[in-house]
Amino acid sequence: MKLWARWFRIPFWQRVLGAFVLGALAGWALGDRAGTWLQPLGTLYVQLIRMIATPLVFFAVIHAVSALRGQKSVAALGGRTFVWFAVTAALAVGVGLGTAALTKPGVGVGTLQVTGDYKPRQVPGPVQVLLDVVPTNPFAALAEGKMLQVIFFAGLLGFALVKLGERTERLRKLVGEASDAMIQVTRFVLELTPLGTFGLIAALVGTYGFERLLPLGTFVLTLYLACAVHVVFVYGGLLAAHGLNPLRFFRGAAPGMQVAFVSSSSFASMPVALRSVTHNLGVNRDYAAFAVPLGATIKMDGCGAIYPAMTSLFIAQYFGLTLSAPQLFIILLASVLGSFGTAGVPGTAVVMTTVVLSAAGLPLEGLGYLLAIDRVLDMMRTLTNVTGQMLVPVLVAREEGLLDLDVYNRASSNVGLEEPPSPAA
Repeated sequence: MKLWARWFRIPFWQRVLGAFVLGALAGWALGDRAGTWLQPLGTLYVQLIRMIATPLVFFAVIHAVSALRGQKSVAALGGRTFVWFAVTAALAVGVGLGTAALTKPGVGVGTLQVTGDYKPRQVPGPVQVLLDVVPTNPFAALAEGKMLQVIFFAGLLGFALVKLGERTERLRKLVGEASDAMIQVTRFVLELTPLGTFGLIAALVGTYGFERLLPLGTFVLTLYLACAVHVVFVYGGLLAAHGLNPLRFFRGAAPGMQVAFVSSSSFASMPVALRSVTHNLGVNRDYAAFAVPLGATIKMDGCGAIYPAMTSLFIAQYFGLTLSAPQLFIILLASVLGSFGTAGVPGTAVVMTTVVLSAAGLPLEGLGYLLAIDRVLDMMRTLTNVTGQMLVPVLVAREEGLLDLDVYNRASSNVGLEEPPSPAA
């Protein structure tokens, strides 16, 4: 028991970082065998996260819609959240274009081969995307984890509970208790994050191989640089402009960022991100309950803004094309609007880039060159996505008086079994 207690006294981020380092060493030592022996640990962790994500969102959104009725207008909060989603996405496109213009990752890479399994993606039209938000069978949407459909149906139920008033008081209480129970289950699962990190990183290092990175090393470094600039300077600047200490934010958001990097999944990171913004950063739990899951579906600064913008310049540079000012504007507009329009479509980064390349009139085949290194790119893209999904609720909560500054200024980096920090004396 003393060893167990000592383990939980180690800050959460340090446990995850230690598992990351050990996993990289194990993958290097075991080579291809790491994928066979250690990948199941990572797969188990991701499955556990996916197991809790849908019921967590379902009960949390119902509870949030009914609870927020007496605090702030859900429509007003949603509108302000969407505005910040769009603003930060536009800034991300600018960062991606600027970084690629400076480093020129498409120049001097030689002759690349399109991956054998590459096929241009068929992008659904805007009408179909809107229709797909409404579930024909809510239970199927819950079972299949279609998050936008789950949020839509849960929101309707929440509004119905509000409309019925006192007649549904017991049901609202029951939903609140179910939401609390799912949060507790989330705490249990999050304690396995170091184990999952160890398995995922070991398998990646052991089976990927550096030879696939060498021809496109400049592109990989450019993407990582662009994402780092966006996270540190753009997000940090927005926090400072709101009178918030950026270092506190990154400390509190660290667990969500770590899980995003190793899992490469916004959906799998969503429970950790939700816990981080409420438990660590002091965002009102009812507002965060619908803002964070919504962001996990449509807020994609890495996959939907930086990556398509960089890929457009990479392909133009590779083929010796010069992008005109109208084409650059189209890239900006398509990236910002497309990230909302492709919400819920599998393979967001590929779909988004297909939309942008098509709109800008660039060859789609160029995207096939990058798929061989997509797993490495996706780690940093997803970290950027999830950081933005945590940033916007903090900004909106600050503007609307829904941010507990005492909790924010004492930002913890632990999202595990312990209770939220008590208010300062």
